[in-house]
Amino acid sequence: MLSNRGEQEVLLTPAEVASLFRVDPKTVTRWAKAGKLSSIRTLGGHRRYREAEVKGLLADSGVSINEEDLSQHRGA
Repeated sequence: MLSNRGEQEVLLTPAEVASLFRVDPKTVTRWAKAGKLSSIRTLGGHRRYREAEVKGLLADSGVSINEEDLSQHRGA
């Protein structure tokens, strides 16, 4: 997905977000339904989460993660 500046917005799957927080993917879905984390729906109805928002939530929760760990979850 592209932003209006031509930069590519990185989206994470529920499994990737769950792995970062060390919770079950269903917990991530519950967070989205509760409004703690916004999600984007794919054409197939699957949820995707903005990496920038997830990083902010990680920082707010006190969980530290480095860019290398995040790259592993992105498949980079």
